Amino acid sequence: MTMLLIAAIAFVGSHFLMSHPLRASMVRLFGEGGFMSVYSAISAATLFWMITAYKAVPYAIGAWDPGDGLWALATVLMWLASVLFAGSLIGNPALPGMQATKASDRPARGVFAITRHPMMWGFALWGVVHILIAPRPANFALCGAIIILALVGAALQDRKKKRLMGADWKRWVSRTSYWPFARGFAMPGAVALTGGTALWIIAMYGHRWFGVLGAGVFRWIG
Repeated sequence: MTMLLIAAIAFVGSHFLMSHPLRASMVRLFGEGGFMSVYSAISAATLFWMITAYKAVPYAIGAWDPGDGLWALATVLMWLASVLFAGSLIGNPALPGMQATKASDRPARGVFAITRHPMMWGFALWGVVHILIAPRPANFALCGAIIILALVGAALQDRKKKRLMGADWKRWVSRTSYWPFARGFAMPGAVALTGGTALWIIAMYGHRWFGVLGAGVFRWIG
């Protein structure tokens, strides 16, 4: 468990350090392309370390027994996470290499009308769901790291994009919200709904490939 906590801190901390205080110096040292390669390699290595440490933690009894109510809530949240993630892959001005200029001149649509960080909220909700249904110490560490990286990272990303993109990012922020549905209810759009729902079904069914039966709706329909 101690190794998992160290790996989780390394995973989250390395992302924050490389994305913010160390980014400029690493780009000067390695160049933009080299920086992305080093960033990806360190991120992959620390993620692998965290997953390996997670698997080595002995099984423990959960802090609570998730009944059908929590499973139902978790299943709905996972569907929302899948829809947000699917929608975030199209026209996301927060992704590397994307420009906020075009986005800032039009209303927020689809998942971006729900939150300007749909991918990050998708990851965070994934973490919340797995804590709800498997409240074990190892899950608190691993899923907690994902939640912190996603939500704190999103807030730090706002600050960085504001500095790099200036007025374009400010206009985009004025049309969107950090918190989901903070600007009112919005539909995610047909592509996000279709793609996200398909991803949700595949992921629930796919749990059995890893020896986990009855995930999500398959808890009730077999």
